[in-house]
Amino acid sequence: MSSPNARFSYAFSDLQQLAQDVLDHARKSGATACDADVSEGFGHSVTVRCGEVETIEYNRDKGIGVTVYAGQRKGYASTSDFSPAALRDTVEAALNIARFTAADPCAGLPEAELLARDCPELDLYHPWRQPIDAAIEIAHQIEEAAFDASPLISNSEGAAVSTQESQFVSANSLGFMGGYPTSRHYLSCAVIAGKNDSMQRDDWYSTRRNAAELDSPASVGAKAASRAVARLNGQRIKTGEFPVIFEAPIAASLLGNFVHAVSGGALYRKSSFLLDHLGKRIFPDFVRISERPHLPRGLASSSFDNECVASRDREVVDGGILQGYFLNVYSARKLGMQTTANAGGSHNLILEPGEHDLDGLLRLMGKGLLVTELLGHGVNIVTGDYSRGAAGFWVENGRIAYPVEEITIASNLRDMFANITAIGKDMLVRGSKQTGSILIKQMTIGGQ
Repeated sequence: MSSPNARFSYAFSDLQQLAQDVLDHARKSGATACDADVSEGFGHSVTVRCGEVETIEYNRDKGIGVTVYAGQRKGYASTSDFSPAALRDTVEAALNIARFTAADPCAGLPEAELLARDCPELDLYHPWRQPIDAAIEIAHQIEEAAFDASPLISNSEGAAVSTQESQFVSANSLGFMGGYPTSRHYLSCAVIAGKNDSMQRDDWYSTRRNAAELDSPASVGAKAASRAVARLNGQRIKTGEFPVIFEAPIAASLLGNFVHAVSGGALYRKSSFLLDHLGKRIFPDFVRISERPHLPRGLASSSFDNECVASRDREVVDGGILQGYFLNVYSARKLGMQTTANAGGSHNLILEPGEHDLDGLLRLMGKGLLVTELLGHGVNIVTGDYSRGAAGFWVENGRIAYPVEEITIASNLRDMFANITAIGKDMLVRGSKQTGSILIKQMTIGGQ
């Protein structure tokens, strides 16, 4: 098979036919329902370190995933072989698994009326037709900008340039078939400042659907360098209770903790500290969290989720009150609710920004800790307990005083969410969650 777009190995219509072949064979083999996902992708990445090309990697992948149902018994199998015999074998493997699986009344395809019917054009595919030598040159520019930014930059962990393109088709036995191509491009740099016993590392990166919207190579390198230099000569601070600002690049992790706590799997297993909080206040009344799956060129945009359910705009939190969970078909049925089209995760979750930039948040805080790095995984979603290693900057009189390191920050997510004082307008777009810096009224800082 060949594609009119020679960048892909298969035409989109070929992927559609492969999905249909899987559905047809599943029906003939006795499956009561089936869904199929067919995809292919390719790309390349290069890394330059200390002026030398360190890695050049090419990737080209393809695969078919098949989920079949024999009544309420479910089986799944996958293959990277697109031959007719391999497709038949994969369907048979999935059916054999289903026959030995216990029946589950919540298993099955979505209700037909929930499937996506009209799929808007989301502008997600922007090929970056750059040869390897051009990518290498960009990586050199990034790293050179980092070294040029300060004489204190003593080493490099590398500058990288990556471009990826893919296309997919999802189909099921209810008559749905849809898909589209996507692209994602990436620039990054990680450098080391200082020498001997006084060394610090930091990084910066930029990622977009359209390479024209990436940060400039020079700015990525310079930003990585300035962040590393700023961390030199870090100090420890005394243990105490202080306000804390989560800088925008890591503030998204708090949104991630929230999503985990109000996701179907944690809820139906009764393993979340936010169990039964629908319609209740979790955040201050100025907090608004929106899901916008149809943003043009959005990094997490999609007209339907992994189960082919139509995605839609919604307010997850409004006025600080939880308005909705994150559910797929199975977890929704377990909870006696309806899917929220979040099979596969959230779609462009946006924490509404406030009026202050980061400097404004520092002035508002007055005295406390600006966290720029988190270490470890000390988050307990069952209880909400939160304790992580951290590094950042001590703030006095609304201004950064000096870098700090070897500390921990601790609290409970319930209190952290309730004690959000302000949200910055320094919003950073890097993935499925978008937020500015977040100021929390008080946390325990463990130091000396």
